[in-house]
Amino acid sequence: MNYTSIKDIDSLSKWVKSAIKIKKNPLKNKKLGKNKTLGMLFFNPSLRTRLSTQKAALNLGMNVMVMNFTNEGWTLEFEDGAIMNSGASEHIKEAAEVISQYCDIIAVRAFAGLVDKEKDNAEIVMSGFLKYATVPIVNMEGATGHPLQALADAITMEEYKTTHRPKIVLSWAPHPKALPQAVVNSFIEMMQLQDAEFIITHPEGYELNPLITKDSKIEYNQDKAFENADFIYAKNWSNYNDYGKITNSDPNWTVTADKMKLTNNAKFMHCLPVRRNVIVSDEVLDSENSIVIEQANNRTYAAQLVLQKILKNGQ
Repeated sequence: MNYTSIKDIDSLSKWVKSAIKIKKNPLKNKKLGKNKTLGMLFFNPSLRTRLSTQKAALNLGMNVMVMNFTNEGWTLEFEDGAIMNSGASEHIKEAAEVISQYCDIIAVRAFAGLVDKEKDNAEIVMSGFLKYATVPIVNMEGATGHPLQALADAITMEEYKTTHRPKIVLSWAPHPKALPQAVVNSFIEMMQLQDAEFIITHPEGYELNPLITKDSKIEYNQDKAFENADFIYAKNWSNYNDYGKITNSDPNWTVTADKMKLTNNAKFMHCLPVRRNVIVSDEVLDSENSIVIEQANNRTYAAQLVLQKILKNGQ
């Protein structure tokens, strides 16, 4: 069993219920991971993903090894048939097979380069480990998806929803740097499994991959989208069509207290880290309706559920 996409979830509602149950007694399965090792490989930085996944593994009694390929590991080659006479020192084939001998589960974090759309969509790092590793793979954010974050988001909304079919809005917001689409892609895929009124709002020209958004409703007027919403999830993403570029930095898309007044006393969500007074105002982020800290806490139980399922599957 691998967990590299929201598509690996067979029943989102059952998974969410299981994660909430784990949250109530996180050490119940402390013996499940005894003598098992999680290898965490980082090609990009991390705070919540690293610490929450490591905490989840420890809650299950696993050993954890962490390696940062940004400054510790050999530069890897991912292309089959490559003539390695410059640059990369080791091929993914050997690296993945070797790491598989040391670890029972491999978790990988490798962002989009935001230069070559085709290359990013191919998920060359994640795909390389899936192809050559001989143990299960967990996606700690790839070029096109962040399924651990989306699962934590689903857990959080289940805990805080006050109506059976809430209105949930995913809103683009400005950011000074070009950011990947991974978080929003997985959030959208997760929302397509929910019984909810779901709307994506963003400036015209900032449409995401249509293979992911599918029939999800898109509203270019942010104020209209916010009306009577129960949850506001703010997140920046760079332009998908003019790939990786910042073609809009309109501060009017920042989530403010006045905009939140249009909602049905909505909860505010963001995956963090968040740029204060760029993505969202201090007033909103520090309000009682902000659940970003609780959302981050649920990252542990999302990861723990995934690891627990993989460990039980291997018994």
